[in-house]
Amino acid sequence: MKQSDKPTAKNYSAEKTMRMIELLARNRNPMRLQDIAQALGSNSSTVLRFLVSLMDCGYVAQNPATLQYYLTFKICSVANMVSEEIRLFDISQAYMKQISERFGESVCLAIEENMTVVYIGFISGPDQMLRTMQRIGSRAPMHCTGVGKLLLLDHDEGYINKLIAEKGLPSFTEKTIVSKGQLMETLQIVRKNQYAFDNEECEIGARCIAVPIRDYTQKIIAGLSVTGPIFRMTDEKIQKNLSFLIQTADKLSKLLGSNILIRSQN
Repeated sequence: MKQSDKPTAKNYSAEKTMRMIELLARNRNPMRLQDIAQALGSNSSTVLRFLVSLMDCGYVAQNPATLQYYLTFKICSVANMVSEEIRLFDISQAYMKQISERFGESVCLAIEENMTVVYIGFISGPDQMLRTMQRIGSRAPMHCTGVGKLLLLDHDEGYINKLIAEKGLPSFTEKTIVSKGQLMETLQIVRKNQYAFDNEECEIGARCIAVPIRDYTQKIIAGLSVTGPIFRMTDEKIQKNLSFLIQTADKLSKLLGSNILIRSQN
């Protein structure tokens, strides 16, 4: 970035405009000019000037009967364009590399599709033997993967019943979760911790820890996982690097619009 391209003084007009958009978005009902001004701590004439500009651009409309203001669907079209252009994979790459270098292990980015985990990003660690199951585009069960358990947190028990009915809880090792009771108990722990393990549940000798990525709705839309051989992925190593892993995932969440606070692991 050139020196001239770097941000310098804050643009307060732009800040006020964005705060106004956020205020109108948070309110389900149209708002009066006086209420908008009061909420923003500004005078009505200034607020009206910004509202007129937003109306000219098509982002705000006024009900002629009540004279109240509301956001139009144009704001949704802009949001959709952003989501289409900025891919989760693209913005995650640099962060995944940092995690891989920190742990010295493989890092995966995965989402849910049709009740399965789908890997959409991968940074290789030193052990190529662990790449087969987690190559980009490959799929894995939800009940025995770290990311899968995280993605299940936003679903109710009815969804889990449907998952079991349609996909089953297949066993891959003697440590795989194979009953609904085990799964529900595990999800309670995952919900409390906000991270999840795969301790040789998919593959003997492999251990994984996963953390969630949220979007602007606060929904878990993806997960980052670190995988390595169990003799290297020790409790000591995980605890040493867990705070960094959690904070990195939270930074990604904020880039996707989440209002999550950057957490620390004590």
